[in-house]
Amino acid sequence: MDMIRVLAILATYNEERFIDACMTNLVRQGLDVYLIDNESTDRTLEIAERYRGRGLVGTETLPRGGLYRWEQILARKAEIAADCGYDWCLHVDADEIRLPPARFATLAEAVTNADARGYNAINFMEFAFVPTLEDPDHEHPDFQQTMRWYYPFLPTPQYRLTLWKRQPAPVDLLNEGGHQVLFPGLRALPESFPMRHYLFLSVEHAKEKWVERPYAPDELERGWHKMRAALRASDIRLHSRRTLRTYTTDAALDDTEPLTAHPLFAPARARLEGSG
Repeated sequence: MDMIRVLAILATYNEERFIDACMTNLVRQGLDVYLIDNESTDRTLEIAERYRGRGLVGTETLPRGGLYRWEQILARKAEIAADCGYDWCLHVDADEIRLPPARFATLAEAVTNADARGYNAINFMEFAFVPTLEDPDHEHPDFQQTMRWYYPFLPTPQYRLTLWKRQPAPVDLLNEGGHQVLFPGLRALPESFPMRHYLFLSVEHAKEKWVERPYAPDELERGWHKMRAALRASDIRLHSRRTLRTYTTDAALDDTEPLTAHPLFAPARARLEGSG
């Protein structure tokens, strides 16, 4: 059986903390990567270019205009997926480590198996990794080795349905805000693949990632980014690792009793619900 060709479509903005780990994993999983950079001002592109010719197949710059415009990014990803010529496409972010089930050596192998069985979309089970009171700072290249506390996260069924067989027309990534791909005839694999999601590496990183982010006003008016845009620096409180699960291996990731909301955003959620 010929191996399915999978293109990971990765959008970045100042992701020098994560880009090397993300690229290393995607290449290890047998995927090629196309990078859309949203005018990063740090070393994101410099680091990504190290993979040129060994996984990185192309880059482009998407103008930012001083604002975070998620709709623009998702629409461009859908365009690239429709025109790329690959068999399958993955919508991925830099702070994610996408993985196959333990019985497969790579994501490419797992996707090839799913495709042969007639499925055309794959969901990921999210495991959210966070700093803790006891270990608050992981601002270094080895964060995967030191930040080992997590919780399973599943607010809705198939919340990360972001790997799909390329369609003849652009798929819909907008309707569910990038969390679920939509297209006619979608047939999702019943099994979810694991995904390690490193939400933030320190309190300062969380402030930079959400509190200081300039969101597009029109997206806020439509109700996008609600809790993230409402987050305040004083809301960012770390929890004890005793309240989380300890990572040992990918095969041992525990998806039982998943949380339906990120604890980090609880204060923002309470303010929004109170104002409603």
